[in-house]
Amino acid sequence: MTGRMPGLIVLFDVDGTLTAPRKAITPKMLQFMQDLRKVVTVGVVGGSDLVKISEQLGKSDTSCCAVISDYDYVFAENGLVAYKNGELIGKQNFKSFLGEEKLKELINFTLHYIADLDIPIKRGTFIEFRSGMLNVSPIGRNCSQEERDEFEKYDKVHNIRSKMVSVLREKFKHLNLTFSIGGQISFDVFPQGWDKTYCLRYLEDFPEIHFFGDKTYKGGNDYEIYESERTVGHTVTSPDDTAEQCKLHFLAKQAGDA
Repeated sequence: MTGRMPGLIVLFDVDGTLTAPRKAITPKMLQFMQDLRKVVTVGVVGGSDLVKISEQLGKSDTSCCAVISDYDYVFAENGLVAYKNGELIGKQNFKSFLGEEKLKELINFTLHYIADLDIPIKRGTFIEFRSGMLNVSPIGRNCSQEERDEFEKYDKVHNIRSKMVSVLREKFKHLNLTFSIGGQISFDVFPQGWDKTYCLRYLEDFPEIHFFGDKTYKGGNDYEIYESERTVGHTVTSPDDTAEQCKLHFLAKQAGDA
């Protein structure tokens, strides 16, 4: 790994940054990330669990073992599950933190809200329990890609997720939770401070940290790490935009220094 810029790491969101939403990384983008890794330390920080990240970022082998070796750092569930050089270095548990009774109260209220929600279609898996968070989807995560796309358009007009988040934030303000909208159909629920900045605790050896993400606006799941005083934030609009910005910031600079 000679030739890497010392003391610098580049972190990437997944959906909308390295891949199209819930799609697999393209061969072209995968090759670009391998080329980039030759000149900078590379990390991935996603809200999804490791299985979903592996499905999107893996090569032909989509096993978890493969993806954690393809990048220097892989932070699943915002960093609640953290890997460095293929080895697990940290894990946090939402259930233990919140307690069973409070967790049940939150889940029951959320399911009642979704049951009363009048939207064009509903499918299944409205709440997905992860190690470090709950992922809530008003339409249900079992919807097809076409249904995802249609819900995303519907949500932009009717603000289904943002209205639901406002209700939950007020109802459960005593639990000090963060509600973060991401992807096309869902939002994440986790304790305050368990956003993507959580992963930064593992990066004390890097005085310069760059982060690339598409949902960097307030309320988006990239906002906190984008705004962090510890990072240099970059807003992107697509994987192609990510690659172009990285070429400008890192590959062109490396070529100029050669």
